[in-house]
Amino acid sequence: MMIAALKELFTQSGLKFTNQRYLVYKAMVEARDHPSAEMVWRRVRGEAPAISLDTVYRTLAALETRGLVTRVPSGGEEGRFDGDAAPHHHLVCLSCGRIEDFTMPGAGLEDLPPQVAAWGRIRDAQVLVRGICRACLGRNTENQ
Repeated sequence: MMIAALKELFTQSGLKFTNQRYLVYKAMVEARDHPSAEMVWRRVRGEAPAISLDTVYRTLAALETRGLVTRVPSGGEEGRFDGDAAPHHHLVCLSCGRIEDFTMPGAGLEDLPPQVAAWGRIRDAQVLVRGICRACLGRNTENQ
């Protein structure tokens, strides 16, 4: 994404454009591994050595509030985030913590039952599938 377009996106979202926010958002958009705040912090420190972990947490919270990143309920202790704003769902390995994206027709906001719409204002919805990935299953059978 061009910096001018990103500045406009931040402005439309009510965020002041700063180099640190730019680097955190850029790291999130480029990430495919649904990083934690600490992982993002390690990635951006090369370009912004003075950035604190607290700044990364606050930036991710601000981006999440505005719908620019989403938190993925991974079941682990640390929060994991997704920079892909397109509607999709997640597979979470309970053994290694790996998170993968998947799409599923018929699982969008428009497909939710009427009682969900009657509940209140729905911002987004995602399917979360938790289990053990093939790699971990393979390791477990090798160790037995």
